Amino acid sequence: MKRLEGKSALITGSARGIGRAFAEAYVREGATVAIADINIERAKETAAEIGPAAYAVEIDVTRQDSIDAAVAAVVGRAGGLDILINNAALFDLAPIVEITRESYEKLFSINVAGTLFTMQAAAKQMIAQGRGGKIINMASQAGRRGEALVAVYCATKAAVISLTQSAGLDLIKHRINVNAIAPGVVDGEHWEGVDALFARYENRPLGEKKRLVGEAVPYGRMGTAEDLTGMAIFLASSESDYVVAQTYNVDGGNWMS
Repeated sequence: MKRLEGKSALITGSARGIGRAFAEAYVREGATVAIADINIERAKETAAEIGPAAYAVEIDVTRQDSIDAAVAAVVGRAGGLDILINNAALFDLAPIVEITRESYEKLFSINVAGTLFTMQAAAKQMIAQGRGGKIINMASQAGRRGEALVAVYCATKAAVISLTQSAGLDLIKHRINVNAIAPGVVDGEHWEGVDALFARYENRPLGEKKRLVGEAVPYGRMGTAEDLTGMAIFLASSESDYVVAQTYNVDGGNWMS
């Protein structure tokens, strides 16, 4: 028996990277998955590559009408919504004295408000269905501590952890489990941009920061998107029915809490 057989999932920011890996894993476990992304053309390509159990849905998590339309599209296509992964997020870094309001507002709009209001829309649908559900928010090891150059991103991910706790306590009475995953440093195409920002502010050659953070992981390497899929499947399955309001570190030993 596949662990997510017959379930309907919505994964934001899943046209590539970690979100795509989650979608592929969920399909293997029997779920129907909405590849929800602001880049609808790339979402369509990803869905086509994954197969008939995946389909593309356009979503801009900074707009309530777009969030609501995405949830409605999932219900129309799959007959309901059982699982949400709030994966859409944005990264930026700068010293405290160089942080701009534009960067602050953009990161909080996507990483925090986007998570909250997509979670809210999904929860409303799940409550109306009356069969519970699973909501998984993507936090980060950055939400566990401050980092000198990463104040705003760290703050957004700390907020995600807090939202997960509050929503988890509130929604479990509807048998909706809200939990989160806190990855460490995960390799992928986004790391080119991250590495370039660190190179700029720490006066490093390109590639050095990525090498150093990988070497610093107790496991011995940076994570991959596939390293996170086991936890994502567990938190979406009936095996986690008694798990409420938790944030799980999946980071190769980078952070202990």
